[in-house]
Amino acid sequence: MPVFEYRGLTAEGKDTRGFIDAENLQSAKTKLKKSGVFPVSISEETKKKAEGEPSAVRSILRRVKKTEISIFTRQLTTLLTAGLPLMEALSATIDHIDDPVLKRTITRIREDVREGRSLADAMRAHPRAFSGLYTNMIQAGETSGALDVVLARLADFQESQVKLRNKIWATMTYPVMMLFIGLGVMVFLFTFVIPQVTRVFEDLGQALPLPTLVLISISNFFRFYWWVIIGVILILTFALAKYIKTPKGKVVYDRLILKAPLFGKIIKLIAISRFSRTLSTLLASGVPLIASMDIVKAVVNNSVLSKVLEDTKDRVREGEALSEPLKRSGMFPSMVIQMITVGERSGELERMLSKVSDAYDNEVDTTVAGLTSLLEPVMILVMGVIVLFVVLSILLPIFEMSQVVK
Repeated sequence: MPVFEYRGLTAEGKDTRGFIDAENLQSAKTKLKKSGVFPVSISEETKKKAEGEPSAVRSILRRVKKTEISIFTRQLTTLLTAGLPLMEALSATIDHIDDPVLKRTITRIREDVREGRSLADAMRAHPRAFSGLYTNMIQAGETSGALDVVLARLADFQESQVKLRNKIWATMTYPVMMLFIGLGVMVFLFTFVIPQVTRVFEDLGQALPLPTLVLISISNFFRFYWWVIIGVILILTFALAKYIKTPKGKVVYDRLILKAPLFGKIIKLIAISRFSRTLSTLLASGVPLIASMDIVKAVVNNSVLSKVLEDTKDRVREGEALSEPLKRSGMFPSMVIQMITVGERSGELERMLSKVSDAYDNEVDTTVAGLTSLLEPVMILVMGVIVLFVVLSILLPIFEMSQVVK
């Protein structure tokens, strides 16, 4: 059934916008009038999409924030737990969604469900909004008849992932801001302030000390060859981005990232936490282990770890325990291997994986906080050394001139 986007006026004269499904344009107008909305403009969404935006722009606009998906999942969980049928629950969530892209997506999903498709199949038609993890868990919930329970687990999982991501971004905001402000101050000094000061020394014709000559050379390079610096940075960035997109480049980059000092440890901790949390959530929702491994290898977002998980899946399919191939890979810490081994032997693998994820989430918080506390004094020290060099380079000629005068 087509979906129409409308703008209209309520009985109180207030503007309202939204989406409505109907067989044709006239039916949509009639449906709106019955609901107390006088349509001012109405257009079919499928036609807008075909005639409107270019594909590149449309692909950007179709992206839905993970926070919005998390809120929608929690709302749908609450409504289904309260006993509402699926169609009514979907309709109720549409009324409370602010994101127009997500509102349009859920409207189409509702119509697909009304026409007889399962919720999981309807969501698979919108991969930019709903990942393979999401749709597989929904399918498991529908198959087992416990959709509300699975949705609750999915909502908890998404909220924990959003919370972890926001915590990392919040912790790193201050150091990043300090870095950009410091770079801006340095560029301003070397391109505007220092040339004005050093010009006085050059006009005097006096022999200048080595630090002052170095400072003048750096300043002149920034002033006259700034375009070279920007060009080199852009070319290197473009070349690196293109190389990383190749299979070989992606593997090399991911391997270097995991071995990088300080940040490599954090990235590995986050990847292992995602692996543990996602696998635990999938298994607890009734998704088979082999299918779960297919989903998990994409969630870790690292080709090196994905290859390890792909090999692990093949070994598990051949009858090996999950912990054995993970141990042989050398990529997973012994604590993770031990917890998985205990979980397999006790039949509580999901619970053990959840504990691993909790432990690594806490370690990520601690490591990021420690890294931030280390970065701040290091950045201040570096900026202090640069400022000290600039000040000494300017003061040394002045001291020498005062000695000559004496």
